[in-house]
This record gives sequence, C-alpha cells and structure tokens, in this order.
Amino acid sequence: MQIANLCATVANRGWFITPHVVKEIQDTILDQQYLEKRYPTIDKKYYDEVAEGMRMAVTGGTCRLAALPDIEVCGKTGTAQNPHGRDHSAFIGFAPYNDPKIAICVYVENAGFGATYGVPIGSLVMEKYLTGTISPERKYLEERMLTSNTIIHSGVKKH
Repeated sequence: MQIANLCATVANRGWFITPHVVKEIQDTILDQQYLEKRYPTIDKKYYDEVAEGMRMAVTGGTCRLAALPDIEVCGKTGTAQNPHGRDHSAFIGFAPYNDPKIAICVYVENAGFGATYGVPIGSLVMEKYLTGTISPERKYLEERMLTSNTIIHSGVKKH
C-alpha cells in the first residue's frame, strides 16, 4: 500500500491522501485525515520529472507491455533479489498521465523480472479499471497471466 501511495503521489505531482482501506461506513463520518490532501516537502518539479520518466518507460523502456490504446500509462519495473529462490517481479504504474485515475503496485513473488509478470498484471488491472474491459487485442495477455504459475515446490518451478 505504501508503494502504491508513493506512485499516487507521483501521479498527482506532489500530493496524496492518507491511505486507508475503508472508503465509507454507513452513518459514520470518516476521519478528516482520510479526506484531505497531504503535501510532502519535495518540490513539484521533481514529481514532474519522475512522472515523465515513468511515461518514457512505457513508451520505450521496460514497461512497453503496459501501453494501452488511447490511455497514457506511466510505469516503473522492479526486480527484487531473493536469496531463497527466483527474484520477485515488481511494477508501479498510474494512468492517465495528465489526469490520473488509478495508481497501482504489483509485487509477484518468485516471478523474475518486473516486466515478466508485474507489468502485464498491472496493465491489465489498469485497463479493466479505466475501460471496464480487456480489449480483444490484449486477451492473450490476460489468458497468459491467468494460466501462469510462479509457485515453487522444493526448488523446482511447477508448470
């Protein structure tokens, strides 16, 4: 949740709302801290530069698979070393670039590079959230993620 909130702060170019799980409870007033924008002490220009770099990662870097038709997606891959087995696959992203509606963090244990599982899963979640569906051109990707297996038994990956 903290990494997704960091991504939201970049997407918003310097503000966030304190993360919380509950959006609303009937007949209960939500604490004001969960409704107000908070601003870190980092200058806005740095968020602009990071957002642009995340956009470039999708247009020509390790996040190319996150690209969606007619939606400017931004992202950053990550690979976390794992001394006990395969590395972990990570991705953060947000969309659209100039009017963000979603920020996401994906972390898949024992799945290798960020572009292998993190990016496709993250882009599918963003696409479904923003458009309500997965485009026919990307159904192959959805099927691949749904049928993939990253579970390791006794040091051997099961297929």
